[in-house]
Amino acid sequence: MSSPGDLPPIDQRPVDQRPLDQRAGDQRAGDRRAGDRRTQEAPLWSASWWLRLGQAVLFAGLLGLAIILAAARGVGDHVLAAAAVVLVVFIVGLALQPRWGSAVRITWVAGLFAGVTWLILHSPEFLWVAFPLWLLAGAVLPLLPVLLLTAVTLAAIVTVLSLPGSDTPGAFLGPLIGALVALGVARGVLRFEHEAAEHRRLIGEVLRAQEATDAAQREAGVQAERARLARDIHDTLAQGFSSVVLLARAARREPDVARAAALLDQIETTATDNLSEARRVVYALAPDDAGAGGLAAPLRRLAAEVGDAIGADATVTIDPDLPRLPTATEVALIRVAQGALANVRAHARPTRVAVALARSGGDVRLDIVDDGAGFDPGALGSATLAGGYGLRALRERLVELGGGLAIESEPGGGTALSAYLPLGSHGSGEEAR
Repeated sequence: MSSPGDLPPIDQRPVDQRPLDQRAGDQRAGDRRAGDRRTQEAPLWSASWWLRLGQAVLFAGLLGLAIILAAARGVGDHVLAAAAVVLVVFIVGLALQPRWGSAVRITWVAGLFAGVTWLILHSPEFLWVAFPLWLLAGAVLPLLPVLLLTAVTLAAIVTVLSLPGSDTPGAFLGPLIGALVALGVARGVLRFEHEAAEHRRLIGEVLRAQEATDAAQREAGVQAERARLARDIHDTLAQGFSSVVLLARAARREPDVARAAALLDQIETTATDNLSEARRVVYALAPDDAGAGGLAAPLRRLAAEVGDAIGADATVTIDPDLPRLPTATEVALIRVAQGALANVRAHARPTRVAVALARSGGDVRLDIVDDGAGFDPGALGSATLAGGYGLRALRERLVELGGGLAIESEPGGGTALSAYLPLGSHGSGEEAR
């Protein structure tokens, strides 16, 4: 088993003890604040980036065209100078505004609106500049400031269009429809960007939750495996050591030398069996190779030990086409072989023992057959196999993995034990049991 020093380090990060709904609300509020800060930080070459670039080019292009037309019409130099200032403020602000706060951004856009409104009132050539300005405002400002600034600009445009005395509905409806379209497009794009950011955030949360679930499952598997090892060691090694201690105490108190020597022989036998059991635990935990090869060496080793101990002919047959087996399946089959062969060694007194591991349809099957004394399976009751593994415990282990255990025997007629498991048994949780 792992020592305390082998355990994974404990996560020392503080745990948020607030209610889940409060934490979720704070997370959403933080996401909204972060979204406000990232309003203009569209990913490079994305659709949003191209749209923002198009808005900037449209504003600068229409403003430049208006300057040329106004100069050709002979407007005053002060109007052209004001238009140049508006263009410079727009370009500088466009480069710096992603780093600005909401108040500075509102001031920048309000300055542009004031400049464009002044230009509209002094030269009708600048009327068209209002449309890209509405697009810009709808993308970078909250809705209320956008509506106020748009209303001021719209009033200036309607005033200019009504100066010649035109009272047609188009003088009012045209600018109004243009303002509504610009604001609708800008706010719709902004909404799409926020939804995309929220989608990315939710995907990140799902991935993090999946990682946490996988880590928890791995940890649960480790803890379950430790519990299984503790149970197995208690059933095998601990019981053997307890017997050694009791026999040693009895030998110390025994005055008869011959009797004490017999107790020492029992201590040696028990210690030898315990050593063999310890080796079997190691073999079960670390199968040698992939596929059937992972079971071949331990099965041959177990069969050879039993054959040598009782003077029987032990053979092992492994299906060469058996595919790679899950670790949980290998461990369960090793446990069956350990228990069955220990029972053969202790009770059967056979002359031949045959162990076979082969594929049978969608199952892997382990058969152990001997020609020994045999027994009545119906009268077995709760009798246990050597090493503390009862037939009931073996059967329960196999059933947990989707398999089963069958025994055929009769007094004087030998015994045939057959354990089977599906080839697709998985490791993780089952393996750890």
